[in-house]
Amino acid sequence: MQIFLLISLALLVACESETGCKSNPPFSGTIFIDKNIITSTDSSTFEGAIYSGAGQREMFDRRVDGWVTLNAYLFDASFNDGLVCEIQVNPEFGSPDGALAEALKYGEEIGRLPTVLRKDLETVWIHMGINPFGGGNNNILIHTGQASEYFSEGILEETLVHEATHTSLESGHANSNGWITAQNSDCNFISSYAKDYPKREDLAESFLPWLAVRYRSNSISEDLKETILKAIPNRIEYFDSQFFNMYPINTSSVLNDSVYH
Repeated sequence: MQIFLLISLALLVACESETGCKSNPPFSGTIFIDKNIITSTDSSTFEGAIYSGAGQREMFDRRVDGWVTLNAYLFDASFNDGLVCEIQVNPEFGSPDGALAEALKYGEEIGRLPTVLRKDLETVWIHMGINPFGGGNNNILIHTGQASEYFSEGILEETLVHEATHTSLESGHANSNGWITAQNSDCNFISSYAKDYPKREDLAESFLPWLAVRYRSNSISEDLKETILKAIPNRIEYFDSQFFNMYPINTSSVLNDSVYH
Protein backbone atom coordinates (compact mmCIF):
# COMPACT_ATOMS: atom_id res chain seq x y z
CA MET A 1 0.00 0.00 0.00
CA GLN A 2 2.83 2.38 0.90
CA ILE A 3 4.61 1.60 -2.38
CA PHE A 4 1.37 2.29 -4.30
CA LEU A 5 0.98 5.67 -2.60
CA LEU A 6 4.57 6.62 -3.37
CA ILE A 7 4.14 5.66 -7.03
CA SER A 8 0.87 7.64 -7.25
CA LEU A 9 2.53 10.69 -5.70
CA ALA A 10 5.43 10.44 -8.13
CA LEU A 11 3.05 10.22 -11.09
CA LEU A 12 1.12 13.25 -9.81
CA VAL A 13 4.30 15.30 -9.47
CA ALA A 14 5.42 14.25 -12.94
CA CYS A 15 2.04 15.17 -14.39
CA GLU A 16 2.10 18.58 -12.74
CA SER A 17 5.63 19.18 -14.02
CA GLU A 18 4.64 18.26 -17.57
CA THR A 19 1.42 20.28 -17.72
CA GLY A 20 2.53 23.28 -15.69
CA CYS A 21 -0.25 22.70 -13.16
CA LYS A 22 0.37 24.05 -9.70
CA SER A 23 -1.62 23.69 -6.53
CA ASN A 24 -1.40 27.42 -5.84
CA PRO A 25 -2.33 30.26 -8.21
CA PRO A 26 0.65 32.37 -9.33
CA PHE A 27 -0.71 35.67 -7.97
CA SER A 28 -2.67 36.92 -4.99
CA GLY A 29 -4.61 39.43 -7.10
CA THR A 30 -4.08 40.50 -10.69
CA ILE A 31 -4.36 44.28 -10.35
CA PHE A 32 -0.86 44.12 -8.85
CA ILE A 33 0.92 42.05 -11.52
CA ASP A 34 2.27 44.98 -13.57
CA LYS A 35 1.67 48.72 -13.33
CA ASN A 36 2.32 49.37 -17.02
CA ILE A 37 -0.56 47.46 -18.59
CA ILE A 38 -2.54 50.70 -18.96
CA THR A 39 -0.98 54.00 -17.91
CA SER A 40 -1.85 57.69 -17.76
CA THR A 41 0.00 58.20 -21.05
CA ASP A 42 -2.35 55.91 -22.97
CA SER A 43 -5.07 57.34 -25.19
CA SER A 44 -8.46 58.15 -23.68
CA THR A 45 -11.81 58.23 -25.43
CA PHE A 46 -13.16 60.72 -22.88
CA GLU A 47 -14.53 63.86 -24.54
CA GLY A 48 -15.82 65.76 -21.54
CA ALA A 49 -18.37 66.08 -18.75
CA ILE A 50 -21.14 68.68 -18.75
CA TYR A 51 -22.72 69.73 -15.47
CA SER A 52 -26.46 69.06 -15.55
CA GLY A 53 -27.28 70.27 -12.04
CA ALA A 54 -27.84 68.58 -8.70
CA GLY A 55 -30.33 65.79 -8.21
CA GLN A 56 -31.37 63.03 -5.86
CA ARG A 57 -29.50 59.82 -6.59
CA GLU A 58 -29.20 56.52 -4.76
CA MET A 59 -25.53 55.56 -4.50
CA PHE A 60 -23.57 52.86 -2.71
CA ASP A 61 -21.02 54.14 -0.19
CA ARG A 62 -18.56 51.65 1.28
CA ARG A 63 -17.89 53.92 4.25
CA VAL A 64 -21.34 53.03 5.57
CA ASP A 65 -21.42 49.71 3.70
CA GLY A 66 -24.82 50.54 2.30
CA TRP A 67 -27.00 52.63 0.03
CA VAL A 68 -27.38 56.37 0.54
CA THR A 69 -29.62 58.90 -1.18
CA LEU A 70 -27.81 62.16 -1.88
CA ASN A 71 -28.40 65.42 -3.70
CA ALA A 72 -25.44 64.65 -5.95
CA TYR A 73 -23.65 66.82 -8.46
CA LEU A 74 -24.46 65.32 -11.87
CA PHE A 75 -22.38 65.32 -15.04
CA ASP A 76 -23.16 63.94 -18.49
CA ALA A 77 -19.95 62.27 -19.67
CA SER A 78 -19.32 61.41 -23.30
CA PHE A 79 -16.70 59.32 -25.09
CA ASN A 80 -15.58 59.42 -28.70
CA ASP A 81 -16.83 55.90 -29.45
CA GLY A 82 -20.40 57.10 -28.86
CA LEU A 83 -20.81 55.79 -25.31
CA VAL A 84 -22.15 58.00 -22.52
CA CYS A 85 -22.69 57.76 -18.78
CA GLU A 86 -23.74 59.91 -15.84
CA ILE A 87 -21.07 60.75 -13.28
CA GLN A 88 -22.64 61.27 -9.85
CA VAL A 89 -20.43 63.10 -7.35
CA ASN A 90 -21.07 63.20 -3.62
CA PRO A 91 -22.00 66.74 -2.44
CA GLU A 92 -19.22 66.46 0.17
CA PHE A 93 -16.89 67.84 -2.53
CA GLY A 94 -18.46 71.20 -1.76
CA SER A 95 -19.34 72.85 -5.05
CA PRO A 96 -20.07 72.12 -8.71
CA ASP A 97 -16.52 73.20 -9.57
CA GLY A 98 -15.00 70.87 -6.99
CA ALA A 99 -17.17 68.03 -8.24
CA LEU A 100 -16.32 68.82 -11.86
CA ALA A 101 -12.62 68.40 -11.12
CA GLU A 102 -13.32 64.87 -9.87
CA ALA A 103 -15.61 64.05 -12.80
CA LEU A 104 -12.98 65.17 -15.31
CA LYS A 105 -10.16 63.31 -13.55
CA TYR A 106 -11.92 59.96 -13.42
CA GLY A 107 -13.74 60.40 -16.72
CA GLU A 108 -10.33 60.67 -18.39
CA GLU A 109 -9.13 57.49 -16.68
CA ILE A 110 -12.29 55.55 -17.48
CA GLY A 111 -11.90 56.65 -21.10
CA ARG A 112 -8.66 54.63 -21.29
CA LEU A 113 -10.67 51.44 -20.84
CA PRO A 114 -11.64 49.58 -24.01
CA THR A 115 -15.12 50.03 -25.42
CA VAL A 116 -16.12 46.51 -24.38
CA LEU A 117 -15.59 47.42 -20.71
CA ARG A 118 -17.66 50.61 -20.96
CA LYS A 119 -20.53 49.31 -23.07
CA ASP A 120 -22.81 48.64 -20.08
CA LEU A 121 -21.55 51.51 -17.93
CA GLU A 122 -24.42 53.86 -17.09
CA THR A 123 -23.26 55.62 -13.92
CA VAL A 124 -20.11 56.41 -11.97
CA TRP A 125 -20.28 57.11 -8.23
CA ILE A 126 -17.55 59.25 -6.68
CA HIS A 127 -17.10 59.59 -2.92
CA MET A 128 -14.28 60.57 -0.60
CA GLY A 129 -12.72 57.89 1.58
CA ILE A 130 -10.07 55.20 1.56
CA ASN A 131 -12.37 52.35 0.63
CA PRO A 132 -12.36 49.70 -2.10
CA PHE A 133 -13.65 50.43 -5.58
CA GLY A 134 -16.60 48.48 -6.92
CA GLY A 135 -18.06 47.27 -10.20
CA GLY A 136 -21.39 45.87 -11.35
CA ASN A 137 -24.87 47.42 -11.30
CA ASN A 138 -23.99 49.13 -14.63
CA ASN A 139 -21.70 51.26 -12.50
CA ILE A 140 -18.18 51.91 -11.28
CA LEU A 141 -17.77 52.99 -7.66
CA ILE A 142 -14.78 55.20 -6.83
CA HIS A 143 -13.53 56.34 -3.42
CA THR A 144 -11.00 59.09 -4.03
CA GLY A 145 -8.75 58.36 -1.05
CA GLN A 146 -8.32 54.81 -2.31
CA ALA A 147 -7.84 56.15 -5.83
CA SER A 148 -4.91 58.26 -4.62
CA GLU A 149 -3.29 55.15 -3.17
CA TYR A 150 -3.86 53.20 -6.37
CA PHE A 151 -2.40 56.11 -8.35
CA SER A 152 0.73 56.24 -6.20
CA GLU A 153 1.17 52.49 -6.71
CA GLY A 154 0.65 52.88 -10.46
CA ILE A 155 -2.37 50.56 -10.59
CA LEU A 156 -5.34 52.92 -10.87
CA GLU A 157 -6.07 51.95 -14.48
CA GLU A 158 -5.56 48.24 -13.77
CA THR A 159 -8.08 48.46 -10.93
CA LEU A 160 -10.59 50.17 -13.20
CA VAL A 161 -10.18 47.34 -15.73
CA HIS A 162 -11.05 44.82 -13.02
CA GLU A 163 -14.13 46.72 -11.87
CA ALA A 164 -15.36 47.48 -15.38
CA THR A 165 -15.10 43.77 -16.23
CA HIS A 166 -17.66 43.17 -13.48
CA THR A 167 -19.80 45.93 -14.97
CA SER A 168 -19.81 45.04 -18.65
CA LEU A 169 -18.75 41.40 -19.05
CA GLU A 170 -19.87 39.46 -16.00
CA SER A 171 -23.56 39.12 -16.85
CA GLY A 172 -22.90 37.82 -20.35
CA HIS A 173 -19.89 35.60 -19.72
CA ALA A 174 -19.38 34.45 -16.12
CA ASN A 175 -22.09 31.79 -16.33
CA SER A 176 -21.74 30.96 -20.01
CA ASN A 177 -21.00 27.41 -21.09
CA GLY A 178 -17.84 28.51 -22.87
CA TRP A 179 -16.39 30.25 -19.83
CA ILE A 180 -17.26 27.42 -17.45
CA THR A 181 -15.70 24.91 -19.86
CA ALA A 182 -12.53 27.03 -19.96
CA GLN A 183 -12.43 27.21 -16.16
CA ASN A 184 -12.79 23.45 -15.86
CA SER A 185 -10.20 22.80 -18.57
CA ASP A 186 -7.51 24.95 -16.98
CA CYS A 187 -5.52 23.36 -14.21
CA ASN A 188 -5.28 26.51 -12.14
CA PHE A 189 -6.68 29.92 -11.28
CA ILE A 190 -4.73 33.05 -12.09
CA SER A 191 -4.98 34.36 -8.52
CA SER A 192 -5.89 33.35 -5.01
CA TYR A 193 -8.71 35.90 -5.17
CA ALA A 194 -10.15 34.15 -8.24
CA LYS A 195 -9.76 30.74 -6.61
CA ASP A 196 -11.48 31.86 -3.42
CA TYR A 197 -14.41 33.39 -5.33
CA PRO A 198 -14.57 31.52 -8.67
CA LYS A 199 -18.09 32.59 -9.63
CA ARG A 200 -17.72 36.22 -8.60
CA GLU A 201 -14.09 37.14 -9.29
CA ASP A 202 -12.51 34.71 -11.75
CA LEU A 203 -13.65 36.54 -14.89
CA ALA A 204 -12.54 39.97 -13.63
CA GLU A 205 -9.25 38.56 -12.33
CA SER A 206 -8.52 36.84 -15.65
CA PHE A 207 -9.42 39.63 -18.09
CA LEU A 208 -6.56 41.98 -17.14
CA PRO A 209 -3.87 39.28 -17.59
CA TRP A 210 -5.41 38.42 -20.98
CA LEU A 211 -5.26 42.09 -21.94
CA ALA A 212 -1.63 42.19 -20.82
CA VAL A 213 -0.44 39.23 -22.90
CA ARG A 214 -2.51 40.06 -25.98
CA TYR A 215 -2.22 43.86 -26.11
CA ARG A 216 0.75 44.78 -23.93
CA SER A 217 3.17 41.94 -24.57
CA ASN A 218 5.97 44.43 -25.23
CA SER A 219 5.38 46.16 -21.89
CA ILE A 220 5.46 43.12 -19.61
CA SER A 221 8.25 40.68 -18.87
CA GLU A 222 8.59 37.36 -20.65
CA ASP A 223 8.35 35.61 -17.29
CA LEU A 224 5.03 37.30 -16.52
CA LYS A 225 3.65 36.50 -19.97
CA GLU A 226 4.67 32.85 -19.71
CA THR A 227 3.22 32.54 -16.21
CA ILE A 228 -0.15 33.86 -17.39
CA LEU A 229 -0.28 31.72 -20.52
CA LYS A 230 0.65 28.55 -18.67
CA ALA A 231 -1.75 29.13 -15.78
CA ILE A 232 -4.96 29.85 -17.72
CA PRO A 233 -4.52 28.86 -21.41
CA ASN A 234 -8.16 27.95 -21.94
CA ARG A 235 -9.45 31.15 -20.40
CA ILE A 236 -7.05 33.07 -22.65
CA GLU A 237 -8.40 31.17 -25.64
CA TYR A 238 -11.96 31.93 -24.54
CA PHE A 239 -11.26 35.67 -24.45
CA ASP A 240 -9.51 35.41 -27.84
CA SER A 241 -12.63 33.89 -29.36
CA GLN A 242 -14.88 36.78 -28.30
CA PHE A 243 -13.32 39.39 -30.63
CA PHE A 244 -13.96 42.16 -28.13
CA ASN A 245 -13.97 45.81 -29.22
CA MET A 246 -10.75 46.94 -27.53
CA TYR A 247 -10.65 50.51 -28.85
CA PRO A 248 -8.69 52.71 -28.01
CA ILE A 249 -6.09 50.11 -27.03
CA ASN A 250 -3.61 49.38 -29.81
CA THR A 251 -4.51 46.08 -31.46
CA SER A 252 -1.25 45.58 -33.36
CA SER A 253 0.04 42.88 -31.03
CA VAL A 254 -3.18 40.94 -30.58
CA LEU A 255 -2.98 37.20 -31.10
CA ASN A 256 0.73 37.31 -31.91
CA ASP A 257 1.50 34.96 -29.04
CA SER A 258 0.66 31.28 -29.16
CA VAL A 259 -1.43 29.78 -26.40
CA TYR A 260 0.21 27.18 -24.18
CA HIS A 261 -1.56 23.82 -24.01
